[in-house]
Amino acid sequence: MKKRVVALFMATLMGAFVVTGCGSKEETATVSTVEESSETTDSESKQNETEAVVADTESETDADQKAADEVADLIDAIYVQERTDGTDQQCADAKTAWDALTDAQKELVEGENADPDYFGRDTGDASLDDARNQDEIGENEILVVSFGTSFNDSRVADIKGIEDALQEAYPDWSVRRAFTAQIIINHVQARDGECIDNMEQAMERAVSNGVKNLVIQPTHLMHGAEYDEMQETVDAYKDKFESVKVAEPLLGEVGTDATVINDDKKAVAEILTADAVKEAGYESIEAAKAEGTAFVFMGHGTSHAAKVSYSQMQTQMSELGYDNVFIGTVEGEPEETSCEAVIEAVSAAGYKNVVLRPLMVVAGDHANNDMAGEDEDSWLSMFEASGNFESVATQIYGLGRIEGVQQIYVAHTADAINQ
Repeated sequence: MKKRVVALFMATLMGAFVVTGCGSKEETATVSTVEESSETTDSESKQNETEAVVADTESETDADQKAADEVADLIDAIYVQERTDGTDQQCADAKTAWDALTDAQKELVEGENADPDYFGRDTGDASLDDARNQDEIGENEILVVSFGTSFNDSRVADIKGIEDALQEAYPDWSVRRAFTAQIIINHVQARDGECIDNMEQAMERAVSNGVKNLVIQPTHLMHGAEYDEMQETVDAYKDKFESVKVAEPLLGEVGTDATVINDDKKAVAEILTADAVKEAGYESIEAAKAEGTAFVFMGHGTSHAAKVSYSQMQTQMSELGYDNVFIGTVEGEPEETSCEAVIEAVSAAGYKNVVLRPLMVVAGDHANNDMAGEDEDSWLSMFEASGNFESVATQIYGLGRIEGVQQIYVAHTADAINQ
């Protein structure tokens, strides 16, 4: 009897133990499930937060690009050669939109012609310039016509330098300015708020001011395409004045072939070479030659018949005994003036040091970028990449700032006045 009671007690105790044990497993499983569910919720939350941050970043990037694209469109709209009634407002709108961009957005500006340099590049102080668009001209006007440049320092030194020299030489005449490149006029107006007359505006200003005697002095290098277009505009207005006279460009008459040179080309060759030699630190062109240094003067180049002028300048250098002076052009017209051809010529002549300098009235975009720029297709880069030279230096100076060149223009204006 006692044994049965003990056995029953033990059985009951074991059953209770088993029941308690099973209950513990269920509780553990429940806790585990809750923890797993909590971890899953945290993971999903973090993923959602990450996705939200990515979405916000993408949205911000899209907004930045949209703002930059809108400015690029506004710049492209004024990068045109035709002036309209809406041009002034377009210039103002482009600058206002640019100023509203963040620095990061400005770096994203890219269009057919637009880039961050349009407004962002520092080219000097525009306030030092004089647009010479004043009225109260009087009866006698000298209108100085230039292609133009958006590089402020160059515009002041080169174009204004010539205009100032003419005003000093002819105090009884009013010197005024016109640019033929509306693209440049718009650039300067939008960026710096400086309004420069185009040819039509300058001629209308002369008419409305009662000018009787008008002398046009182009700052162009030669009788090229720009000169021809200028002449067409002048012809359309010539009947509105008592006299209209057009002075010679810097290099004078073109001539028939590469052997034809004149006093203007000789004077420019001597003045330019002397200035370049001095800037390079040599006492003479002969001293530079003795040290293996060549000078390369880079012009623009043209498909116009006047391109022979570059060949004539090379002939003139040879006539002066400047064997270490070479003439090149950005456009490579004439063919012997291409960068590749000039590199070959300088190398074949045995020169190891090269000085690049523009054969241009203004040291603007071509001088700063095509000649001395950092891109691989600049003349500086191509000369260095050839591996043929020990040193390649640049001089970013336009012809217009040289006093001797200014006086050539003064003489050409005198010839026109005295016709």
